[in-house]
Parts: sequence; structure tokens; C-alpha cells
Amino acid sequence: MRSWDTAVGWGKPLGLLFLTLLLSGSTASQSVGSPAQSRDVIPQLLYVNLDDAPEQRWLPVLQHFDLDTLKMDVEEAIKQKIPKWVYIVIKEIIDHLDGLLLEPYANEIRGISNALNISFVDGVLFNLVYESSVFCTSIVAQDTDGHIYHGRNFDYDSGDSLRNFTVDIQFIKNGQIAYTGTTFVGYVGIWTGQSPHKFTVSGNQRDKGFWWENAVAALVKRALPVSWVFRNALEEAKNFDDAVHMLSETPLITNVYCIIGGVSDRQGLVISRDRAGPVNLWPLVPEREWFLIQTNCDHWKPCPPEDHRRIPAANAINEIGKANINLDKLYEVLTICPILNHKTVYTTIMSAADPDKYLTRIRNPNGTCE
Repeated sequence: MRSWDTAVGWGKPLGLLFLTLLLSGSTASQSVGSPAQSRDVIPQLLYVNLDDAPEQRWLPVLQHFDLDTLKMDVEEAIKQKIPKWVYIVIKEIIDHLDGLLLEPYANEIRGISNALNISFVDGVLFNLVYESSVFCTSIVAQDTDGHIYHGRNFDYDSGDSLRNFTVDIQFIKNGQIAYTGTTFVGYVGIWTGQSPHKFTVSGNQRDKGFWWENAVAALVKRALPVSWVFRNALEEAKNFDDAVHMLSETPLITNVYCIIGGVSDRQGLVISRDRAGPVNLWPLVPEREWFLIQTNCDHWKPCPPEDHRRIPAANAINEIGKANINLDKLYEVLTICPILNHKTVYTTIMSAADPDKYLTRIRNPNGTCE
């Protein structure tokens, strides 16, 4: 039995104006490259039936949580991240943007907002708060037999409340699991997910550009939130190549690194995106690069001093070796300081060729990983 299997369970649109300016955070701080102590917690595994009306889909999920607490956390997240003057502007224009919001997500947000007794504006804003603040480590690796493994740490500044509401969701369509994702209750997007026997995907923030470019993307180019595009791909892409095309070509409201793993030899890729499309494609080439490590800096450039996770991760994976890498070992790498740090909300490991091994643990690292 793996050590984290004994953990105790826990219970917690189209882009709008000025998001990049508002949503700020920081990367992991300096720490030694040593195993971290973390009070890991098993998230709840819940279900969203895609055959239900969008307004109704998330209501069974909400029943597992204290709605008053969730409402307070939603309101607090908006208060902390969105200045009052921006909120007023968005409130004035939201009715005009409503027709441009991509369905079914707008109606899913409307149903959640009604259940929490918050405004639709607040529901939309909560679903945009995390679009530019995802500080993460994602790794795709291939072993000597051609098996593909994918792991990620989701880091977020001030992520304590997110730990309370982190869940694994199985999205059901026609009675079958269409895809699986890890997300937060009240948030309809997916930053970490798996389409069984097709591909896995995770997203990391790529901090480029100016805040007003998000406004142009939202209002003129009709770009989409990253987490919604990920969900679209998980539901609609037929295979790894199809997912790569969708995640490369769809206009986005912000820059991002899309990390994708497939089901067979060489199916691993990091797409470094700006809002319009790819600026770099970094493929898995087993002969010389059998693993790809993406944090929050361009892989072809040195990382800034505050982002110092890439080298410790590479050293740890090289020490394990191509012949010995697997999901358990990948989890161990993601538990080394500073790859695991005090901002890490959860760790997920997954392999699309073996979808039953999808595993998430909510992390609560102690002070050794500051």
C-alpha cells in the first residue's frame, strides 16, 4: 500500500476586463531539495452528469458541502482579488457579455450561483479568479517500455480555503465516464484532467503580456478561459493529436503552458501558449529527453531566481532513471522541496493508458517547505 492511501478524507466564460492585472501570486520560495513532510488528505470523489441540464449538473456536488461556508469563501476570494472599481465596471457590462459566454458553462455557473444565493456576476468572477494565478509544476515522463506518466502540483497563493473544497470529479455521459478532473467546488473549469485511454492534461500559468490584452481578448477576440478550453478538449477530443490541435489553436484569455500526455510512445508535449496560439512546442523525445518538466518559466530560458523547482525535479527524476519511473516515483518527486511547497494545494498523478490509477492528494506541507 502506498503511504498516501491511508490518508483521511476531507470535505471543502469568456474572459472579462482587467483579469491579469487583478490576479497576482508568487512562485515557491527557496528551500532545500529534500523529501517534505505533508499531511496528505484524500479528496472526495464526486460525479457530474453531463446528461443533466447545465443548471442542475453541480447541485449533487454542492450537497456534500456546507453552502454557507462555500458562499463566504467565494465572496472572500472575489473581495481579495478584484478591486471594487473593477467589480462595478464588470457588473455594468455582464448582461451584455452574457450572450457571449460559452455554454454550457454560463448556465452551470448560474445554477451554482442560485444554489449559493450569490449573484451571477459573483459566480462568473469566482470562475475567473484562478485563470492567471496557477503556479504549478507539471511533469510528463516515458519509461523504457513506452508507458507515459503525468503528474502535477497545483500551487496557489492563499490556497488554504481551496484545500477545503478540492474534489475529484468524474464527468458522466451516457452512463459512462467521459473524463475525470480535479477542481474546486463552485468552479466549473478544469486545470488537471484525464480522458480515459486518450490523453491527460494539466495547465501552468505563463506570465506574459499586459492586463489590457485580456480585455481585448475577452471583448474583441472572444477568447475563452483556459480551464474551459481544457474541459472542452477532455470532452470532445478523439485522441492525443486531436487534443494537441484543440489546445494549440483555441484563442485564450491569458498565456499558459499546456502539458499533455498520451497513451503510447512519444506522446508527451508542452505547448507554450500566448493568447492567439503556440509560441513553442516541446515534444517528448525518449532518446534524449524522456521527461518534460514545466514550471512557470519558458523551458528554453533560465528560470528567474524565485522559480527554482525545475532543477531539483530534473535531478530527482534522473536519479530514479528511465527504467524505474512510474506513478509512485513521480509522486515522490512531487513531494520534494521546493517542488512541494507551502502554496501546493494538491498533487495529481495520472496515466491515460491506465485511467483507474488517477490519484489526487490534498497537500498540507509543514514548515520545512517554505
